[in-house]
Amino acid sequence: MAILTATLKRQQLRKLLQQDKALIAPGIYDGYGARMVQNAGFEAAYMTGNGVSASLLGTPDIGQVDLTLMSDHARRIAACINIPLICDADTGYGGVLNIKRTITEFEAAGVAAIHIEDQTFPKQCAQFSGARSVLNFAEAVSHIKAAVAARADHEMVLIARTDSASSLGLDEAITRAKAFVAAGADAVFVELKANPDALAMIQKVKQEVKAPCLFNVDVGGPISQLKASDLKSHGIDIAIHPTLARGIFGHAMQLALKHLQSNEKLGDYTNHLLSPAQYSEILGLSEIQAWEASLIAQ
Repeated sequence: MAILTATLKRQQLRKLLQQDKALIAPGIYDGYGARMVQNAGFEAAYMTGNGVSASLLGTPDIGQVDLTLMSDHARRIAACINIPLICDADTGYGGVLNIKRTITEFEAAGVAAIHIEDQTFPKQCAQFSGARSVLNFAEAVSHIKAAVAARADHEMVLIARTDSASSLGLDEAITRAKAFVAAGADAVFVELKANPDALAMIQKVKQEVKAPCLFNVDVGGPISQLKASDLKSHGIDIAIHPTLARGIFGHAMQLALKHLQSNEKLGDYTNHLLSPAQYSEILGLSEIQAWEASLIAQ
């Protein structure tokens, strides 16, 4: 499989954002998961910072993953798939000069899009209990301006995220989102927690912010009950599922470990595992072997 250039994948993402259905981006944290997302026919993948923190450091999402860890990891994932990779870039890892380097590193990594949030550093996962501390309005906008100004490939999609809704209210979050778009952001991400009024909140964001809107649909409540075909009509242009890979893997791994511990062998539990052939096919072994054989035959 010849891998598309980063610019082509970024152009691909921009076209997907113009379609009349929501773009679904299942959450992954490594190349193995990204390959499975691509093989399943999804048109984009989402690299979750929470999952990267767990997989690389074994820590919760408490701001321990730095720019180098995140961008290097993203580079390896983007290099093994032909679908756009949307990445969590946390706070941009500092002030405007740090954000300039963040853009440079993620562009070099070949990702199609990143989102930068307005939390103060060190950040924490928005889904933890309680509200997150955010930058003041002017500083938050300056960070997005810095990201826009630093971009060398203008096909790269910049998504401006605000975590202010839980602490300062939805109106403030919308005001920030509108200012981010005015500053040059290509899309916005208003982070919401599980809320019985979430659908109305999303509709209000979409009505007032004239840009594609990304939402985390794994937060629970009414958002998580929407079918993919219904998302666009509710104001969701990009739906990310950040908990998918880490949640599925964690659940399956715990069950398998419990079985092994209780039974002292896997035995028939191997029926729940991929066969070696299935595993190899996910990674494209047959294609690699065919390519190698064609060279030897020449």
